Amino acid sequence: MLILTNLIRLFTGLLSLYLCDMETVAVGLSGGVDSSVAAHLLQRQGFRIIGLFMRNWHDSNAGLGSDCPWAEDGKDAMLVAEKLGIPFQVLDLSAAYKRRVLDYMFSEYEKGRTPNPDVLCNREIKFDAFLRAAMRLGAHYVATGHHCRKGRLEKAGQTIYRLLAGRDGAKDQSYFLCQLGQNQLSRALFPIGELQKSQVRAIAKDLGLVTADKKDSQGLCFVGPIRLSEFLQRQLQPKTGKIVEIPVDFHAYRDRQKSTDTVALASKYDYTADSGSVVGTHPGAHFFTKGQRKGLRVGGRPAPLFVIDTDVAQNVVYVGCGKNHPGLYRRVLFVQSEDVHWVRGDLRLKRGDALRVRARIRYRQALQSAELLCREEGIYVRFDQSQSAIAEGQFCAWYIGDELIGSGVIH
Repeated sequence: MLILTNLIRLFTGLLSLYLCDMETVAVGLSGGVDSSVAAHLLQRQGFRIIGLFMRNWHDSNAGLGSDCPWAEDGKDAMLVAEKLGIPFQVLDLSAAYKRRVLDYMFSEYEKGRTPNPDVLCNREIKFDAFLRAAMRLGAHYVATGHHCRKGRLEKAGQTIYRLLAGRDGAKDQSYFLCQLGQNQLSRALFPIGELQKSQVRAIAKDLGLVTADKKDSQGLCFVGPIRLSEFLQRQLQPKTGKIVEIPVDFHAYRDRQKSTDTVALASKYDYTADSGSVVGTHPGAHFFTKGQRKGLRVGGRPAPLFVIDTDVAQNVVYVGCGKNHPGLYRRVLFVQSEDVHWVRGDLRLKRGDALRVRARIRYRQALQSAELLCREEGIYVRFDQSQSAIAEGQFCAWYIGDELIGSGVIH
């Protein structure tokens, strides 16, 4: 009996030393299937895993009550951690989330711009506040369930990390990480990036994870399945204004078609309330964004109306009839110098440089052929084909092949 006890003590001591030498990964368990399988894959690779659930939202923040699913997601994350036999902890990052994501988002909408809270959440929370908290807990890396990949190369004696699209093209989430930098990528792992979504679910089913058949999350990042328009109306004050329909033969469209000047092609159309006909009213211009079709509540037109622009100062929403209305389309967008971000700093353009890329202005949009033109004031992205609903405040991300090399906030 004494020999057995000593052997157990010896084994426990050796195991403790082994764990100390193992690299620790903090996995952001969201309560979904992707992060669940990510934790399992890393565990199988021999990493020491800590499961961390980010509580970034409190129901009382907007009176959402049962609409906010964070408690259910947290429970599922805990059950996954228990099934995998890994430590589990809840991190309350709600103060940082409110200050760095929600407050910025509301401010942008009030200015008539259209921010992307998911991109902000990754830049400001998952790969900053969460990353810092994980490092304090002794983690060497953080991992998420994003469908993207990480590569690396050696250049001039330095290691450069690459952000690559996920193998499952239908689920690729590299766009949402377009604001990450080299330091963040050096600490990031994306275990499911090589897998198809169907493979991820198959692994979860084989493991008997509670998240195996759980639907992908929808709605605002960390807030839940509430519609964004409804969420904004609980935060921003309504203000009745006019809906003005702009005709397809508006003079500025003809002038734009003749222009070859890059700066002119990137500029917004100069509409006024006299540019068209009043066809209805709206609850506030800051609730609408370019390309929006629903919520206008104006009938009797030969084709659906689409928002082509908003003026929050005058509280006017400008619309065009039909999805091919010329006011919806532009070939060039502009990113101010201070808003240009390079994931690959070694590929940064200098003034006067040009670069052929593929770019997208929203998640799930197919990559579009374009050229970057670097000027003193910033970067112009000139597409080969006109793009629909280019919205100020959104992010444009540019790629070479399947690598995301940079991005910027659309001005």
